[in-house]
Amino acid sequence: MKTYLLLLLVLSVWLAASCSVPSTDPITLQANSSMHLIIGTDTFPVDLADNETAAALLDLLPLNVAMTELNGNEKYFDLSGDLPTNAAEPGAIEAGDLMLWGNNTLVLFYTSFPTSYAYTRIGKVSDPAGLARALGTGDVQVQFIR
Repeated sequence: MKTYLLLLLVLSVWLAASCSVPSTDPITLQANSSMHLIIGTDTFPVDLADNETAAALLDLLPLNVAMTELNGNEKYFDLSGDLPTNAAEPGAIEAGDLMLWGNNTLVLFYTSFPTSYAYTRIGKVSDPAGLARALGTGDVQVQFIR
């Protein structure tokens, strides 16, 4: 009887472990998939979306790009190739959002505001405190690394 109960317990634990449901959190990829932005001497971790766009951007890393200022709320860079897209209207942008506009324009937002534009989410700077200061008011060099 003890052997039967032990076997039942082991089987239950094995089934529970093998039937785990993958995360549906839209802000994270696998634990080993991460990205950081380096702006001057500041480093900002980025929580990546669980989508093909974020995965495709990871495949391009490391990137060192000159991002162009636009509208006093964002920096952008046109990638040399297209990334997969699944654009949607977020309704509002939050400081730290990293998005794709169209199929090849990487956009990093440093202020929050409402929007009617459609973007494909790539991720979000984990803690955007200091991001606007680091990016400054003009064009800026930004490194994207794992």
